[in-house]
Amino acid sequence: MREFSRPVKVEISPGARLPDTVFARAAEEPGTVALRRQESGQWRDVTCKEFRDDVVALAKALIAAGIEHGDRVGLIARTRYEWTAIDYAIWSVGAVTVPIYETSSAEQVQWILGDSGSKAVFVETAEHAARVEEVRADLPGLAHVWEIENGGVDEFTATGAGIEESAVEERRTAGGVDELATLIYTSGTTGRPKGCELTHRNLLFTILNVIRGPLEEVFTLEGRSTLLFLPLAHSFARIIQIGCIESKTVLGHFPTTGPELIDTLAVYKPTFLLAVPRVFEKVFNKAEQKATSEGRGKIFHAAAETAIAYSKALSTGSVPFGLRLKHALFAKLVYGKILAAVGGQARYAVSGGSALGERLGHFFRGVGLTIIEGYGLTETSAPTAVNTPSLNKIGTVGTPFPGVSIRIGEDGEVLCKGDHVMRGYWNNEAATRDAFDEDGWYRTGDLGSLDDDGYLSITGRKKEIIVTAAGKNVAPAVIEDRIRGHALVSQCMVVGDNRKFVSALITIDPEAFEFWKKQNGKSGDVPSLVNDPDLVAAVQEAVDDANKAVSRAESVRKFTILPVDFSEEGGQMTASLKVKRHVVAKQFGTEIDKLYEETA
Repeated sequence: MREFSRPVKVEISPGARLPDTVFARAAEEPGTVALRRQESGQWRDVTCKEFRDDVVALAKALIAAGIEHGDRVGLIARTRYEWTAIDYAIWSVGAVTVPIYETSSAEQVQWILGDSGSKAVFVETAEHAARVEEVRADLPGLAHVWEIENGGVDEFTATGAGIEESAVEERRTAGGVDELATLIYTSGTTGRPKGCELTHRNLLFTILNVIRGPLEEVFTLEGRSTLLFLPLAHSFARIIQIGCIESKTVLGHFPTTGPELIDTLAVYKPTFLLAVPRVFEKVFNKAEQKATSEGRGKIFHAAAETAIAYSKALSTGSVPFGLRLKHALFAKLVYGKILAAVGGQARYAVSGGSALGERLGHFFRGVGLTIIEGYGLTETSAPTAVNTPSLNKIGTVGTPFPGVSIRIGEDGEVLCKGDHVMRGYWNNEAATRDAFDEDGWYRTGDLGSLDDDGYLSITGRKKEIIVTAAGKNVAPAVIEDRIRGHALVSQCMVVGDNRKFVSALITIDPEAFEFWKKQNGKSGDVPSLVNDPDLVAAVQEAVDDANKAVSRAESVRKFTILPVDFSEEGGQMTASLKVKRHVVAKQFGTEIDKLYEETA
């Protein structure tokens, strides 16, 4: 199949704007819990009226500061309650939110605030404020820097005490649905980030057709709630934030994906999760390590294989009686403990950002946590295609959601159309022209295919295709995802452009490495053990397993274990955890050359 479309479910009215629901819910159900916020380690309910009042107080202060309709306002903070309140306040005065990752360097901050022409910026901490101050001389249009912590929000809102609420109402209702809501700067795996212009229509069309379409079951669960822990600067978390407000799902925030997240999930007890594949890999690996350390490794592996077999049988529509019995036994012995680790209430999880991998998808569904994989980009307001809980074709990213069309170009590129697609790149007409073909289809830059039912599979990035010396085209995503699925592996980057064969650069997961050392009686750090025969053999197992998924011409013949992991701080990763291939190739050029020296 070359093209597939779904009819729209929800049409967006010309006067609709993102903050409308906040004000409507406060009027209709003021005492209903809308969010929960963490204060002194405890979770406190925030009602619809309280949230609306916080938004209004911030909006009044923005008006007092001279923020006009259409002005851009930066926001640098981790995922927290104030992020959402500030976002809706900016929208309530007709202004435009410009999110910036809190890990961004001073140079990145300068580029985004300068390119967007931001008039003001909210920062979370004094350290963020210092980062802005470092480049303030290069930002003549930046009039205000407001800090969130250290009482900054109360201090800021106090400045708006003299503004009437009617001024906020006038601003909120003045604009139309096609006005700019946010400028989200792409992570920039190559070149400088570009600002994606997303309108109120883009975001409302996307989320309303998703929550009343493929994810309706997730967003209508009794007592529904979620805990956001991915950065809200990323479009994936941002669209879920909006979805929670629109669907009356209780929203909580947590600022990190660190070890303390698991304890927090156990207390918060969300009904669904939002995460990237790496989070699910870590949950699996930690469960495996814990079982092995307690002498129950064989039981865990048998339980894992049973969960995978059970999920695969569900896909066929028939689960053999013997498999059902084994599954029921492991549900009591193993699966319940894994589900308890994420609060015990979650039955669904939405995964995006990169490929999950079929094995993990089947494992978690077999355990009782259905991971719904989707696909999209910042330029498409996050999603373009998504699976559904009941029609979850593992290994694909689902079908286009209602109102969206997907086409596969002659060269295999995934093209899409719909009101979810950005109107263009800010201040960059050339890039905007290049982003669309002559018929108005948005070029995603990804390669993929549609099956007979309209389900999309992503096979790689158009620009990341490796062409070996023999002329073989290799899409690295398939084998990289498989290798990364191994507990010991953190990151993997396949190389081989104009070379005789395909090789890989592999990094070690720090947490898994400590466990591996204990199990194997080793001491030392990663740099001192990169050539250790046992470590090399363990990574070779991951490579051998991954090679089963591809042809010999695409298989990894040689690899090297790097002494450091890829990181945002090291420049090898984007803030959304994508590998900057050109940076890695340059930084580790010597290591790549050595892979081919002996066989040159």
